[in-house]
Amino acid sequence: MKATLVALSLLAVIAPGAAQEAPRTNDEQKLTVILLGTRSGPAIDPQRNGIGTLIVAGTERLLFDCGRGVPTAISRAGILPADVTKVFLTHLHSDHVIALPELYLYPWSSQFRTAPFEVWGPRGTEAMMRNIQEAFSYDIHVRRDVDEKFPASGIELRTTEIREGTVYEANGVKVIAFLVDHRPIEPAFGYRVEYAQRTVVLSGDTRPSENLVKFAQGADVLIHEVGARSKQDPIFSGPLDELLPDSNATRGQAKTILDHHTDPVEAGTVFERVKPRLAVFSHYPGRRASILPLVRQTYEGAVEFGEDGMAIEIGDEINVRPSP
Repeated sequence: MKATLVALSLLAVIAPGAAQEAPRTNDEQKLTVILLGTRSGPAIDPQRNGIGTLIVAGTERLLFDCGRGVPTAISRAGILPADVTKVFLTHLHSDHVIALPELYLYPWSSQFRTAPFEVWGPRGTEAMMRNIQEAFSYDIHVRRDVDEKFPASGIELRTTEIREGTVYEANGVKVIAFLVDHRPIEPAFGYRVEYAQRTVVLSGDTRPSENLVKFAQGADVLIHEVGARSKQDPIFSGPLDELLPDSNATRGQAKTILDHHTDPVEAGTVFERVKPRLAVFSHYPGRRASILPLVRQTYEGAVEFGEDGMAIEIGDEINVRPSP
């Protein structure tokens, strides 16, 4: 396939294609995606937050994963963290959950949250959240029962361990969880969010997944992870115990990590099969310049590299706006 390098600007407008349904007249019912953090892995990066995506649909504020820096990013987006009480986890790797204690505790004690904190996630989520609550039991007790006497309802914890299927439905919003392939991490989920006849799909961490392709059909926006290199890169052909250039990881370690994920050529193939109105990368390392040409080997459609604070408004058109 001849590559056509089409870079979207940070303020982009994507119109529906010919195959899309007729333009909708009520464009006020937008489905808005805010990329709070887009960095892959547990690296501490002063320029980028860990993974976290907020979806705003009518009165609903739904958070998907809660990596490093995400609660602060919610505030930077102009949303009160106390209003974000529903969290959906793709899997339990630390870079996807490390800021959960902060989001659980701080909006309660600083912004007087009164609604329960609700978390949906894979097997193991209930034990993790129960242990977070136990770890901070002294702080909770003092603030709830002894000193400030913050409302007990705001520190109430509700956890749901999910299976594939519809896991949440309220106020016109439906959240569907589907299994992806992040072995040996099992189970791991992606999510499909539907609102006002518009759909966004989040891949979570995964190898190329047939199940994702199935559940992503008809998506307006597909947000997908990607690695920096092709799995066929010659750099992986040397001794596996040898350090990669400018890295503390060996070839074997880097190869093992990449094998759990989707490389740029594979991501392009997924996009070509799904054909979303807009494909967006989140949970990726640096090296954008090396990723896009590999994607273009298999996909020529609209692609955006997500940035922290970027907002994507999905209506009759798709507007991509940079962070404030």
